[in-house]
Amino acid sequence: MGAGLELMRLTAYTDENFQNAFKAKPYTVMINPESLKWDRSIEYNEKQSPDSSSASQKYRSTPSERLNFDIVIDCTGIVDSKRLDLMAEIALLESVVYTYNGSIHRPNFVKVQWGKNLVFNGVLKSFDTNFTLFKPDGSPLRAKVSLGFSEYISPDLVKKEDGDESPDVTHLVPVVEGDTLPGLCKKVWNDNSYYIQVAQYNGLNKFRNLKGGDNLIFPPIIQA
Repeated sequence: MGAGLELMRLTAYTDENFQNAFKAKPYTVMINPESLKWDRSIEYNEKQSPDSSSASQKYRSTPSERLNFDIVIDCTGIVDSKRLDLMAEIALLESVVYTYNGSIHRPNFVKVQWGKNLVFNGVLKSFDTNFTLFKPDGSPLRAKVSLGFSEYISPDLVKKEDGDESPDVTHLVPVVEGDTLPGLCKKVWNDNSYYIQVAQYNGLNKFRNLKGGDNLIFPPIIQA
């Protein structure tokens, strides 16, 4: 590796504010990705005006950003003479981004950082491994790992960024044991009449006795 080369690093956190680092050390890639795909989008409610030939675009929400990239793990000794165990490399990467963490009842939160300008706080959405080189006995020596992350913003920050309590704005709402959908709708929008739409959006078949610790998405409600 040349002097001054900055390698991408993936760090696990146990809290949604990315303050408490996980006990496993960060995973530093062996070879930086050749490319990154960082997807961003804005969603609108397009409603045709009776006296217009074009649809008006009313802001609905800004979905979570998505980051996708491939990394190559090469344990032939050419890249790094000290990192020769491919399965151990994959296990370490899994412990950071993929493995279920029993202490927080979910996989870790992950910070992807490459230099000073690329910092992405998110959660893993996909982890695909393609083994590309093997020893004569079948042991793998090289793999391409395709990783996909979705941006994660804590519910408190979502609420601050949304700024208002209108039903045409998306809210991410943490559930406390004993909460009900009508009660949460009243709390979020000061109107409990939207609970059926929220239940349908989140695939819920009951409105009461929600599971504490979950997060529910309160979507924009399109009003007639």
